[in-house]
Amino acid sequence: MAGLKERLLPPRPASAANVRDLSYRPSASGRQPFQSVDVLGLKKRGQGLRSWIRVDSSGNSQVIEVDKFSIMRRCDLPARDLRLLDPLFVYPSTILGREKAIVVNLEQIRCIITADEVLILNSLDSYVLQYVVELQRRLQAAGVGEVWQSESGDLNRRGRNFDHLFGNTSPDYLPFEFWALEVALEAACTFLDSQAAELEIEAYPVLDELTSKISTLNLERVRRLKSRLVALTRRVQKVRDEIEQLMDDDGDMAEMYLTEKKRRMESSFYGDQSLVGYRSTDGAQSISAPVSPVASPPDSRKLEKSLSIARSRHESVRSSESATERIEELEMLLEAYFVVIDSTLNKLTSLKEYIDDTEDFINIQLDNVRNQLIQFELLLTTATFVVAIFGVVAGIFGMNFDVPLFDDPNAFTWVLIITGVCGVIIFCSFCWFFKYKKLMPL
Repeated sequence: MAGLKERLLPPRPASAANVRDLSYRPSASGRQPFQSVDVLGLKKRGQGLRSWIRVDSSGNSQVIEVDKFSIMRRCDLPARDLRLLDPLFVYPSTILGREKAIVVNLEQIRCIITADEVLILNSLDSYVLQYVVELQRRLQAAGVGEVWQSESGDLNRRGRNFDHLFGNTSPDYLPFEFWALEVALEAACTFLDSQAAELEIEAYPVLDELTSKISTLNLERVRRLKSRLVALTRRVQKVRDEIEQLMDDDGDMAEMYLTEKKRRMESSFYGDQSLVGYRSTDGAQSISAPVSPVASPPDSRKLEKSLSIARSRHESVRSSESATERIEELEMLLEAYFVVIDSTLNKLTSLKEYIDDTEDFINIQLDNVRNQLIQFELLLTTATFVVAIFGVVAGIFGMNFDVPLFDDPNAFTWVLIITGVCGVIIFCSFCWFFKYKKLMPL
C-alpha cells in the first residue's frame, strides 16, 4: 500500500524547484525578490487545479492535475455535476448518467467514468486506493482495453459494415464503464456492510449489558450507538434508493451505455464519409451523361433510396432490440448490488428493532420498579396512619386534667393493648381493601 501511495502521488515538477530557487536567489541590490510569494501556489489557486487519478481502459493509471473547466470540456459535464464530487461539501450518494460520462458519488468513491477512462479525485483514503487497485486488476485480467481497441480497429477497417456494432456475442462481456461502475458499487456496498457489521458487533453486547444492569453509563453508550445507527441507515437507504431509481428508469440506464453511444457516433461518422464518397463518385460518372429536366429519376437512384430506407429501419429495429438486451444486462448488474445493499439495510433494520425491543424491555422494567415503589409507599402511608393513632391517644392522655383512670396502676398497659389491637385491625382492613381493589398483589 505504501508503494502504491508513492506511485500515485504526483511527482514534484522541476519547474516548481526552479521557480523556488530563482525566488530565493539574491539580486544585484542584495534583496531577495519574491521572498514571501509562492508563485506556483498562486498559479494553482488561480486556476483551481486538482489532482486526479486517471485509469484508462487497459488498466494503466497516472496522476494528472486538471482544472475544473478542463474537466467540464473533457467529459461534457455541467458545473453542478462537478459540485457533487467536491470533497469540501457533503452530498448524498448519487449516480448520474450523462451524454459522455457517468458521475458517481458513492461514499468515499467520487469519480467520473467515461467510455475510455475513469477520473478519480486523488486521495490517500484506503478505500480510494483499493478501488484503483481492484479496477486495475480486473481490467488487466479481463482485457477490456484490448477488446475495445480490436473492435475500434475493425470498425475503422470495415467502414460501412455495421453488423458487428451491436453484437459482441460473449456473455461475459461488459463495457468499460460498467466495469468501473461495478467496482464502485462493490466498494460502496462493501464499505457500508463492513460498517454495519462493526456496529452489530459493538451493539449487541452493550444492549445485553443494559438489560442486565441499567445505569447511566450504559444508557449513554446505547444512545451513541443509536445515533450512529440512524446516520448509517440514512446513508444505506440513500444508496439503495439510488440503485432502485436507476432500475426503475430505462432511460437513465440507456444513458449509461457510453461505449455503445461512442460506437454509434463513430459508425455514423464513417457511414457519412463513405456515403459522401459514393455520391461524389456517382456524380463524377454522371457529368458526361445528358440530364433531362423533365425526366424521372433513374432506377438506380430509386433502388438506392429504397435500400437506404430499408437499412435505416433494419438498423433502428436492431438497435432497439440490442438496447433492450443491454439494459437487461445493466439491470441485472444493478439488481445484484441492490440485493447486497438491501441485505445491509435489513441488518440495520433488525438492529434497530432489537434496540427498540431493548428500550421497551427497559421501560417495562422501570414501570415495574415504579409500581413496586408506589405499592411500598402505599403500605408505608397506611402504617404511618396506624402509628398516628398512638399519637392521638398520647395527645389525649397528655392533657392537664384529672382522670380517675390515672389512679389504676394497670391503666397504661390496657391503653397500649387496646390501641395496638385497634391499629392492627385498621391496618388489616386497609390491606384487605387494597387486595379487593387489586391495587397490589398480596
